[in-house]
Amino acid sequence: MDIKQISNFLLEFFYMLSGVIMLVTAFYTLKDSKHTAKIGTAMFWGILGIIFIAGKILPPALVGALLLVMGALTLTKQVKVGTIIHPADEFREAQAKKIGGKIFLPSIILAIAAFAIAQWTKLGGQVAIGLSAVAGLLAALFVTKSPAKNVAVDGNRMLQQVGAASILPQLLAALGTVFTAAGIGEVISQGISSIIPNGNILAGVIAYCVGMAVFTMIMGNGFAAFTVITAGIGIPFVFAQGGNPAVAGALALTAGFCGTLMTPMAANFNVVPAALLEMKNKNKVITTQAPVAILLLIIHIILMYYLAF
Repeated sequence: MDIKQISNFLLEFFYMLSGVIMLVTAFYTLKDSKHTAKIGTAMFWGILGIIFIAGKILPPALVGALLLVMGALTLTKQVKVGTIIHPADEFREAQAKKIGGKIFLPSIILAIAAFAIAQWTKLGGQVAIGLSAVAGLLAALFVTKSPAKNVAVDGNRMLQQVGAASILPQLLAALGTVFTAAGIGEVISQGISSIIPNGNILAGVIAYCVGMAVFTMIMGNGFAAFTVITAGIGIPFVFAQGGNPAVAGALALTAGFCGTLMTPMAANFNVVPAALLEMKNKNKVITTQAPVAILLLIIHIILMYYLAF
């Protein structure tokens, strides 16, 4: 096997492993006698687990149909959090004193392993994340001396707390590809051309940065938004007027990340923390970040105007 085949094999393995965790959540849900929507919730996680495990061999039309079923279950509020068992506060305090700063060791190992694998091997970033996650998990089990069965228990807890939002990154990445193929960038370009005065560099820069932020808020993914907005606004209204593509492109992407701070569509950043911290206000992360994000967006406009031209 060459390096590409090994990378594809490992990537497929991690997808299947993720699917197994989802099937475990479906199993725990069915066992939960107090769950108010056990059938719908178990179906959601079971279907998603099957897609992750066998999606490569399933017909695309069938996968699409299964996604529609999952969407219907979410829309009808049949995906709910079941009984979550938390350790007693006394146990948490005792473990915190016992483990101390060593609790950060798995996170450090995960970060170092991901960087090293991505930097010095040809396995790719996605495989690096998977391998480093396994390394971090093994380190966590070693540091905490926790039984391996808690991997399934805590995996179930995390998935149920995050809920249906956990699938947003995959769906939004696919949406970006669909938008690009459908020519949305060209449509945006035609609409913007009727608003921005011809040859106005500042207006083009504002449209590029704000467009990136807004479209990222809609899609929840700055990378997916970058392709569409750069094609529709960046090229005709910034690059074509003499803007440095490297400088303007880099600033446009990070301007999009300002939108990431202000949208629930960016589930990884704004929904997951609120769920894991069990916040009463699920949008508290967003409202806290919004003023900083708006200030950063203004700074991006200024930097692009002066540095890219």
